[in-house]
Formats: sequence, C-alpha cells, structure tokens
Amino acid sequence: MKKLTKKQKDIAAKFDRNKVYSLEEASSILKEITTTKFDSSVDIAVRLGVDPKKANQMVRGVVSLPHGTGKDVRVLALVTPDKEQEAKDAGADFVGLDEYLDKIKGGWTDVDVIVTMPAVMGKLGPLGRVLGPRGLMPNPKAGTVTMEIGKAVSDVKAGKIDFRVDRYGIVHAAIGKSSFEAGKIKENAAELIHTLQKMKPTTAKGTYMKSIYLSTTMSPSLQVDPKSV
Repeated sequence: MKKLTKKQKDIAAKFDRNKVYSLEEASSILKEITTTKFDSSVDIAVRLGVDPKKANQMVRGVVSLPHGTGKDVRVLALVTPDKEQEAKDAGADFVGLDEYLDKIKGGWTDVDVIVTMPAVMGKLGPLGRVLGPRGLMPNPKAGTVTMEIGKAVSDVKAGKIDFRVDRYGIVHAAIGKSSFEAGKIKENAAELIHTLQKMKPTTAKGTYMKSIYLSTTMSPSLQVDPKSV
C-alpha cells in the first residue's frame, strides 16, 4: 500500500471522504485542502438523471456566474468590418474575419471563446473538425452567434459560461479559482446548480440531480448534498 506524504496526511485530516457536505461547508473545506502553488481552478461535476442519447433529455445552456470565473478569457470575434469596433470596445482580444479563418485552417486555436454573427456561420462550417473537438464552435443557444456582438463579448468576459451534459450524464464546469472567498465559490456553484434545476427535461424520470462534487486542480473531491443548495 502506498504511504501517504505528510502533506497528504494533513489534507486527509481536514475532511471525511465518506461524508456528504452542505455546499457552504464544501466551499470552505475546499480552500483548506487546496495546496497548489498556483491559483488552481474550482471545478464542479453534477451527475444528472438523464439519458443524453435522447434528444429530449440533452441538457445544455449558459449561465452567468455572479463572481466570474477568475480566468482571463480570450475572445475571438469573427465579424464583418461594420461590427469590428463594437467587438473591440467590448474587450474582444482578437477581431477580424478572413485572416482568422485562415489561421484556424492552419491549426491556430489559441482562444477560449469564439463569438460571431449568423451571416458568418456558413464560413465556419468547414472548420467544424478543428473547432468542434475543442469546444470552440459558436452556438446560438450559448449566445455566441448573435448580432449583439458587444453584449456577447462583454458577457463572456464577465463570467458567462456554457455547459452541456456529457455522454455519462455529467455536467463539468470551472466555476472559479481557489483564491476566491468561500462565499463566492458557494454562490457561483449555486447559480449553476439552480440553472440546471430549472432545465430539468420533462421526460426525465426518477432522481434528477443524483450527485454533486466540488474539487480544485489536484485536490480531492468533496461530495455536496443537492438538498443544501
């Protein structure tokens, strides 16, 4: 059996792996068991009682976190010239069209979110193989295909994230940084959980919110009681 290091023993003494915590408790303990020297991400994993193979049980949407993600989100605005200034004023990191489409064709994907206009989506279709696997393909449901380019860029910069259930029925999302106060971690997590609750498919049977886990990069995970939210 592998021996625990002193640091691992200290962390293990601060929580019970078999206990289900309230969201408030988990948010506080999470800060105590995070020991990375860098500002690690706070991640949440919510297992839902849905069958993602059925189109009417696919849970996907967006949520604006009240305290943002703590991450400097790099936004590419693929827009026509008449929308370029609007995108720049809103804080987009990269603004343009054909030159960036060519860069993407060459393999460049050094951005976190792409915002574009309905008229440009036809040009993005052939780039699906590059953008799709990286989760970068703009989507109207996520608010990244719109004529309100400035608002879309501002929302993303302020902490708007999109999420979708994976093939195992789990929603994964980064909801902050370990440097956040425990209260801000709790409020960000609660906002996502409440959004998921509102999106329960009418065809989903049985327990909808099966389990919730909070963790940070390289930390143990803490189970959260859904009823505490």
